[in-house]
Amino acid sequence: MTNLQILGVIWAGFTLAVGGCIGSFLNVVIYRLPRELSLAKPGSMCPSCGKSIQWYDNIPVLAWLMLGGKCRYCKVKISPRYIIVEFITAVMFGGLFLLYFGKEFGLLDFSVRNGMADWAEGGWLIYLLHVILIAAFLAGSAIDLELWVIPLSICWLVTAAGLIVSGAGVFVIDFKVISTYDLLPFTGIKGATLAVGALAGLVISLVLLAVGIIKPSYLEESMEKVDTDNPEPTPDDPNYNHRVEMLKEIVFLLPILFCSGLMYLAVAKFQGFSDWWLGVSQIPAVAGVCGALIGYFVGCGVVWATRILGTFAFGKEAMGLGDVHLLGAAGAVIGPMMVTVAFFIAPFIGLTWALYQMFFKKTRQIPYGPFLSAAVFIVIVGHNPIKKYISEMFFLM
Repeated sequence: MTNLQILGVIWAGFTLAVGGCIGSFLNVVIYRLPRELSLAKPGSMCPSCGKSIQWYDNIPVLAWLMLGGKCRYCKVKISPRYIIVEFITAVMFGGLFLLYFGKEFGLLDFSVRNGMADWAEGGWLIYLLHVILIAAFLAGSAIDLELWVIPLSICWLVTAAGLIVSGAGVFVIDFKVISTYDLLPFTGIKGATLAVGALAGLVISLVLLAVGIIKPSYLEESMEKVDTDNPEPTPDDPNYNHRVEMLKEIVFLLPILFCSGLMYLAVAKFQGFSDWWLGVSQIPAVAGVCGALIGYFVGCGVVWATRILGTFAFGKEAMGLGDVHLLGAAGAVIGPMMVTVAFFIAPFIGLTWALYQMFFKKTRQIPYGPFLSAAVFIVIVGHNPIKKYISEMFFLM
């Protein structure tokens, strides 16, 4: 083996080990975050007997196997979820590293991103962004499977990472490389115009929501303060009017749609403003941030539109707002085109699960977050073939 190949093996092993450690932390997140417990204190401990777990009992994957899946002190079984999450995270971290940089080290015979800058020339930033998304979505999916909820803080973390890296990435990787190989979200003047307008509308909607002019859907306060004499129906009640709740969400979305349209009209009608905005919007860092923004809004939009239309059609809540935030966060990382592809891949994964459940006669219901997360992962690792297929399809049309 050459020195470069040896270095590749060392780095691959390192990312595999780091992935296992991150998986161990994700188990903490999965248990504590939805229960509003501190992620830092106290340290790892057995949830049954409360004994602190020593470092040698906290080695990812190996510790669970050595302990036989039981606590060293109270002998209560430790959920297999712990070793599963650690193993999956380790494999994803190590596998993604080989997938992105394998050809450089001679370990793989192909390159997923032809022309991608190598690790030392900025590839590390793309890898870091994608493993943040993968780790966060893995934790969110595990929580969704257990509790039917996706903590919004997980989605906000990924969204922030997408916006920051898309803006700062041009200072690490040549913008021509980013735009040529679609390594990070970016957009032209039309996309930037719509993104900034939508952002302004979102700020207005949030302010109106905060001051009470816009009413939130599925108001939690109405469920916490129940009038025992005249109890209000809850969302689980067959007579609950879900369509009214969707009308509230449409009202929330109106300023976003209005401001994006207004911004687009202003750029089209006022030449002076259009010339100024063209110069500003195509500054590489601005184009990157706006690309992440338009990806965020497209990701949110396709799920939110499905949620609203499905609820009006069936009379009950279709998809959750957590799914909206989840795919919006994905859009901020992979851009508007790929997040739309992921949205259409997810139902096929869900159908596979439904057939499996039907065959084994188990529950046929499952949160949709894991399907969306799996679809996003497929789009990330299959980026180039998917992009090539879409380009060829539009060329033939």
